[in-house]
Formats: sequence, structure tokens, C-alpha cells
Amino acid sequence: MQMIVEEMNILTTVFLRYDMEKIYYPNSVLLTKPISNFRRSPEMGDSVDFTIDVSTPADDINAMKKAIQVYIESKPKYWNPKHAVVVKEIENMDKMNMILCVQHTMNHQNYGEKSNRRSELVLELKRIFENQGIRYNLLPQELHVTQLNLNNNGRLLS
Repeated sequence: MQMIVEEMNILTTVFLRYDMEKIYYPNSVLLTKPISNFRRSPEMGDSVDFTIDVSTPADDINAMKKAIQVYIESKPKYWNPKHAVVVKEIENMDKMNMILCVQHTMNHQNYGEKSNRRSELVLELKRIFENQGIRYNLLPQELHVTQLNLNNNGRLLS
């Protein structure tokens, strides 16, 4: 559970939870627990998985990568310019599963801000896909149609 250290005393430490509830822990208990300090943690990474049609031309994929790079570099307060667009696999010979790996310019101590940034990134990816004409289309599906013969009462004829 993510909490903020409000106060440290000789015998107890007081934490402030997201709903502003104060929680008192004996230091003897904290001694046995793993504790992460987000404020001293390095910048944290994030990723967005997406799928495109396997028939997407390489030039379109390169244009998509360039548009992603331009967006990330336009937000230096949000994103470290080092990022990667990776093809994870080709599935069922009709789709390419890909992933965009980015690094925030902050750690995740402010989860709300991290979520807002990621949401903005996903919406920008959607815009890039639309502008570049990148899609994923399902392959045609086989459909079996059977005609039922019914009598005037709506009952099945044999």
C-alpha cells in the first residue's frame, strides 16, 4: 500500500494514507517489512501494448515510429527521450503485437500524475495511428448459414 511518512518518532512511525487516514506503526514492526522509498527511486518506466495489421508497409511503421519520437521529444517534462517501439510477435499470420516502452521523468510517487501522462500517451498513439492510416483488421471469418424450414405455426419441419 502506498503511503506518505508523516512523522517519525523513537517508537512509532506515522503514515498518511491516500484517504488522509493516519496509520501508526511500531518501528519494531517496520523493521521486519520491506519499504520502498519512491522519492529516492529512479525515474520509472512504462509501456503500452498495441496490435497492428501484419500487412502494414514498413514505410508506414517507420513513419509511425518517427511520429512517436516527435511526440515524446515534444514533452521533455513528461518523458525521457530514450524509448523503444518493439515488435513482440506475429500472431495468427494477421497481426503484429508491438509494445512502446517509455521512461517517465519522475518516479511513481504521484500515481495520479503517472496515470494522466500514460492516458495522454495512449490518446496520442491513437491519433498517430489514425493519421498514418495504421489499422488492425480482422481476417474474414468463415460463416455457415443453414436454412430452417418452418410450417405456418412456426414449427420446424422435418
